[in-house]
Amino acid sequence: MVRQPQEPLNPDAMENGTGTSGEECPPEAQETTVTEGAAKIAFPSANEVFYNPVQEFNRDLTCAVITEFARIQLQTKGIQIKVPGEKDVQKLVVDLSEQEEDKAELKEGENLAPGDQPRTASVREICEEGLRVLEGLAASGLRSIRFAQEVPGLRSVVANDASSQAVHLIRRNVLLNDVAHLVQPSQADARMLMYQHQSVSERFDVIDLDPYGSPAPFLDAAVQAVSEGGLLCVTCTDMAVLAGNSGETCYSKYGSMALKSRACHEMALRIILHSLDLRANCYQRFIVPLLSISADFYIRVFVRVFTGQAKVKASASKQALVFQCVGCGSFHLQRLGRVSAASGKQVKFSTACGPPVAPDCEHCGQRHQLGGPMWAEPIHDLDFVGRVLEAVNANPSRFHTSERIRGVLSVVTEELPDVPLYYTLDQLSSTIHCSTPSLLQLRSALLHAGFRVSLSHACKNAVKTDAPSSVLWDIMRCWEKECPVKRERLSDTTPAFRILSVEPSLQANFTIRGDANPISRQRGLKRFQANPEANWGPRPRARPGGKAAGRAVEERRRLLQNKRKEPAEDPAQRAARLKTFPCKRFKKGTCQHGDQCCYSHSPTTPRPAADAAPTD
Repeated sequence: MVRQPQEPLNPDAMENGTGTSGEECPPEAQETTVTEGAAKIAFPSANEVFYNPVQEFNRDLTCAVITEFARIQLQTKGIQIKVPGEKDVQKLVVDLSEQEEDKAELKEGENLAPGDQPRTASVREICEEGLRVLEGLAASGLRSIRFAQEVPGLRSVVANDASSQAVHLIRRNVLLNDVAHLVQPSQADARMLMYQHQSVSERFDVIDLDPYGSPAPFLDAAVQAVSEGGLLCVTCTDMAVLAGNSGETCYSKYGSMALKSRACHEMALRIILHSLDLRANCYQRFIVPLLSISADFYIRVFVRVFTGQAKVKASASKQALVFQCVGCGSFHLQRLGRVSAASGKQVKFSTACGPPVAPDCEHCGQRHQLGGPMWAEPIHDLDFVGRVLEAVNANPSRFHTSERIRGVLSVVTEELPDVPLYYTLDQLSSTIHCSTPSLLQLRSALLHAGFRVSLSHACKNAVKTDAPSSVLWDIMRCWEKECPVKRERLSDTTPAFRILSVEPSLQANFTIRGDANPISRQRGLKRFQANPEANWGPRPRARPGGKAAGRAVEERRRLLQNKRKEPAEDPAQRAARLKTFPCKRFKKGTCQHGDQCCYSHSPTTPRPAADAAPTD
């Protein structure tokens, strides 16, 4: 990604321009040119239009996912897509639709008449049978322009934003990149625009929502405006809410209670999937997750939306409540519904029975917290993820963040798809106050015990396993015997004391196994990157007439850091405040000052030897 300052475009071509040609623009009107992927974007230096360079990984991954989705959709129509830099190899298409069971496999040349050449779709070209894409909150239009420049097989891209400044900038950037034949700027409320495209003939094949903060206000309209089997891409940056800092706020936005836990990032993914499926069920529709990613300060989900009353009935069995112990962190899932086989090919839907736990934790005796409901089914389609990973490996120069995409998707393919949530190494060891075993030692112990285990892309030291919590604590008890804890320092009521007071029923084997080290770790793939730049993270909301993000603003941010904390206390004031606290000898009743005792004593006056008394 390259940035360079740029003079403003001709003011005569600006809709809201006030300057005249030949006049020198003020510093606030200067612009910056950003080159990302195949797009070149000019945006104001002032914070009038939102742009965050850290989310380049998000945009690269979206282009890769939509490209594979377009390949699947168009090849069923006999159209092959051509991606720049990709070898011209015929790929086998896998039908991802759950409801089209009778659809025959696509055969090479099936839709072609004798003597015809296969139809192709390239980037920057209009495909009449291609995908209709909507970016509901386009800001500078960078994402939409990248779609037009890098994703083949598109019929049109609607770049919409409610801000007049943003739409004006989108028009200029569309002309700058010469993609006016594909990208259509639009100024409207994203919800109203999607509600106006509810009819089957007007729905979009791909809807991309990347709002500032929560996407909750847009989800209801999005699940109605996406076509049958269409792709819905949603970004959430309100991670404080989804990670459990404010459970009641999470419930008001997503219909689920978030819990503070080490697996909060995966739980955030499952909460947004639950919210999407819940809103789709209102219209006899349901979702099929393709890829769900937790990265940096946000989460990103890619789901397909289908219609089917019978499938919607199974949605209750795909959701689950979470019972989490406040002491040791053990968790149990309780499904909301149950699906059982009936006579013939029919299935029976009924309510689930529970709860799966007693009022107090069986391991440490502490109480349980109740969270959810959340999505309890797989959050990835491993076949689709494999297709995206294969395409990125075959064409690594296509994206600037290809190395990170390869690493993240490789870990995703290694995750256990049917095991929700995970534990962490530091969580298990800190609970019983022992030293931390290595990742390979713990994974080997679980494998020796006959259970499956994997990593998670959402946490660096995650342990995702199908072993029950009792087995995990037995393994940790065995580890504690090799690295003993001083029991005399543990209180009788602590989780560590109660867990270690039970003898393990399983003898763990910590011998390192060859299959304990996952392939992505052996190859040293870039799974968890370091901070991409200084002061990275969520950017301030775009505001009309926003201040330019220059050195003065950075200096002001530095000066105002921790401004909400109490100012440094004066030493004299601190001494006066400390005198209000009694000393240790006063608590024992041995201080000679009696009721006049203060924390800080003035030196005592020497007394005659006959009248001497013990001093502090």
